[in-house]
Amino acid sequence: MSRLLSHRLAVPAGVALLVVALSFVLPSSFYLRVAALVWISALAVIGLNLLMGFAGQVSLGHAGFFGLGAYAVAVLPAQFGLHPLLAVVAGAAICGGIAFLVGRPILKLKGHYLAVATLGFGILIAMAISNEAWLTGGPDGMPVSRLTLFGWRARGADTWYWITGGLLVVGAWIAVNLVASPTGRALRALHDSEVAARVAGIDVARYKVKVFVISAVYASVAGSALALVNGFITPETADFMHSIELVTMVVLGGMGSVLGSIVGAAILIVLPQVLTAFHEYEHLLLGLMMMVIMIVLRSGIVPSLAALFSRRRS
Repeated sequence: MSRLLSHRLAVPAGVALLVVALSFVLPSSFYLRVAALVWISALAVIGLNLLMGFAGQVSLGHAGFFGLGAYAVAVLPAQFGLHPLLAVVAGAAICGGIAFLVGRPILKLKGHYLAVATLGFGILIAMAISNEAWLTGGPDGMPVSRLTLFGWRARGADTWYWITGGLLVVGAWIAVNLVASPTGRALRALHDSEVAARVAGIDVARYKVKVFVISAVYASVAGSALALVNGFITPETADFMHSIELVTMVVLGGMGSVLGSIVGAAILIVLPQVLTAFHEYEHLLLGLMMMVIMIVLRSGIVPSLAALFSRRRS
């Protein structure tokens, strides 16, 4: 029991320590902004990892929820005068509701069929955002109202660094506790074998929808955070390539690892910034490094390194 409790506290405490420590070493607002983008992506990836890594369900359309959350804080304040914070909550509720409605029929599918169905859902959301120009600004995007609270206005890279870092700590804490709960044990059971889980009395369909809704809420909050940080939003946040990017972050960092989600997000956000020094070879080097990582660390970076250290200690 004490080991379980320490694990529940160690992961969010480690993430909080990372956020605080980096604030002392990052030299400028540019690096703080890049770190904030890492925290935002990591938040979305943690949610997707709950769905893919722990429950074993594929989603190639998760950027759709990310985009809906982003446009919620753009459209609701502009069209209905809603406060941006309430728009974040409303966006999460809308994404959770949509995930609940589409999750049950979609999650009956398996393997490639499930992947294609979620891909279609993501494309549908992206097309709706692009085509409904009267509401979303169309392909040109739209501005996002700045977050103000009791006269205080959130602006500057350092402010958003701490806000997004706080969101990531809370997201990691919720995920770790969820994984350690009976729900988490049920998710791992259906990941290993849906038939065995059903025989053991687990309501497989209910738990699939449950984790799909939770992962959609994570993506929505992350999307809202990105929109508020940038002050502007475009349909690219919901497109297919962004969905693939989120899945790649999950696999690179490690399936079924909360810390792996952060590592995967950091690699795909930070590496392109570093590789800009190589100009024409940027994408070539990025692809090559990803291939090497997956060949050498097949289970993802964090689980593979954890297994390596465990073997050496034993």
